[in-house]
Amino acid sequence: MKLNRSVPALALDTLSPGQNLEAYITTVNGFELLSAEEEKDLAERLYYHDDLESARRLVMSHLRFVVHIAKSYSGYGLNQGDLIQEGNVGLMKAIRRFNPEVGVRLVSFAVHWIKAEIHEYILKNWRIVKIATTKAQRKLFFNLRSSKKRLGWLNEREAQAIADDLGVEKKIVYDMEGRLTASDAAFDGFNDDDDDGAAFHPSDYLMNEADDPAAAVEQANYTDDAHGQLFSALEDLDDRSRDIIQQRWLNEEKATLHELADKYGVSAERIRQLEKNAMNKVKKVMTIEF
Repeated sequence: MKLNRSVPALALDTLSPGQNLEAYITTVNGFELLSAEEEKDLAERLYYHDDLESARRLVMSHLRFVVHIAKSYSGYGLNQGDLIQEGNVGLMKAIRRFNPEVGVRLVSFAVHWIKAEIHEYILKNWRIVKIATTKAQRKLFFNLRSSKKRLGWLNEREAQAIADDLGVEKKIVYDMEGRLTASDAAFDGFNDDDDDGAAFHPSDYLMNEADDPAAAVEQANYTDDAHGQLFSALEDLDDRSRDIIQQRWLNEEKATLHELADKYGVSAERIRQLEKNAMNKVKKVMTIEF
């Protein structure tokens, strides 16, 4: 049995479920399924000879299965085209790893890879904050969400049954139930919140040590005292050394050694020496004062 060639090759190269989903589904459903013999023959060509044309035909004939699997995840509120694209990635990984000598059909082998890619995409994109990170949490996420479509809040017996079935502690089941029912919240709130009706947001509960009045006063006093000591130390310098420090360290636009050398008619090395001596005097005065 051969593939349906009614679709132009160019359309196959450019067609994407993320652009026109209906046209994509119509197209992939137009490809005829492979018989077991055709599938094995193509798989052997790919497995033993890296025949890319065989790989392409295997992919095209199984795209409809990816669409079917992706539809079962429509309840997560994610774009269907994106789910199909992720599933297609899993399909291609499965085809690359498929061993025709094992004796199973490709679709049976590929289901795991297709679902794995879709699961990974859902866990990364369903919420801003990751809801499941460990292998156990991921398994619990999909199983518990499926169970809660027919259950309300879990009672103790239901939670224990799910925990026993999945091999996890009951506390983990309750934790995941809380994550599933929670929703993302803005960390700093929204710009349209008014003062009277604004609710508290997560950022309101974080301690800011900078807001400690005693620490703020202490820091202000330290800064003022440090500035005073610096200006006092600069006053002890000669005019040239003070000017060099001012222009090399304190001005917004810093002067270069060569610019100051031209100003005072000395070498740039001499300016560097004067700067170093002046800085040592300032540091010494401020160390003694503090």
